[in-house]
Amino acid sequence: MMKTEELTLTQEWDKTFSKSEKVDHSKVTFVNHFGITLAADMYVPKNTNGKLSAIAVSGPFGACKEQASGLYAQTMAERGFLTIAFDPSFTGESGGFPRAMHSPDIDVEDFQAAVDYLSVQENVDPERIGIIGICGWGGMALQTACIDTRIKATVTSTMYDMSRVAGNGYFDSSDSKESRKTAREAINKQRTEDYRNGGYALAGGVVDPLPEDAPFFVKDYYDYYKTDRGYHVRSLNSNDGWAMQAGTSLANTRLFTYAGEIDSAVLMIHGEKAHSCYMSQDAFKLLKGDNKELLIIPDAVHTDLYDGGDNDYIPFDKLESFFNEYLN
Repeated sequence: MMKTEELTLTQEWDKTFSKSEKVDHSKVTFVNHFGITLAADMYVPKNTNGKLSAIAVSGPFGACKEQASGLYAQTMAERGFLTIAFDPSFTGESGGFPRAMHSPDIDVEDFQAAVDYLSVQENVDPERIGIIGICGWGGMALQTACIDTRIKATVTSTMYDMSRVAGNGYFDSSDSKESRKTAREAINKQRTEDYRNGGYALAGGVVDPLPEDAPFFVKDYYDYYKTDRGYHVRSLNSNDGWAMQAGTSLANTRLFTYAGEIDSAVLMIHGEKAHSCYMSQDAFKLLKGDNKELLIIPDAVHTDLYDGGDNDYIPFDKLESFFNEYLN
């Protein structure tokens, strides 16, 4: 039996983007098959009739639905799609305890639960459902497309392969047995300390104050998560971050094993100057079929595809045409 947890949801508009008058907005909840109740913002285009194509959106990894995913969801609703932007398990307004934890299996299940929810809405055509994953949730979106045949179209934006980062480090700089052993020793020591202390220490979000010698990608994250541009009180990255041991299972996993078997359409979008661009380029090589596309946005860095940056870098026209083609 499915049991939904009673969540306390913020009713006032508290997003990092302006509210559109072209769509109706409401808070909704749904449950995943681990029994965790997820909170989402639903956006429905005004003055529509009949059953609509629908899109579930999540990400970036460690963000909340009031940030980039909500912007994507609202904008796609303005273009005629029913959309939801959801907080993953253990984060934001969603349920699950302990907080600030995650697992790649639960991450994928959250996307599948969003598809469950959309599939039974009276104003949604269950044969026309797509998903959008941003940053680390781009990787989870692609992983979900490997398993869920109800998904007819998938977009990844500025995608991170979190399993690759967890196992190999940034830019594969720690891809060795010795480096992984050092990381394992540290995380397992932390597990002992957390158990002894009866709680889960947090790793900290984006570093603040920002060191002068910080690499560009850290400055890029700071510019989004720690400023008025993208800060949100419920965002892990904007505040105290994930639990230090949250990545334990992710470091022992590899995503995209069956990516070559995805029959449905996939559009991967990445900024040309994003530090993470290599992850989309390599993952795209695994895909097969003429309904797969990699779109590189000239001059864009990683967070430019969170909110458009200073040059409206998010190609919403392309997203609209892609979903119109493959959800019809």
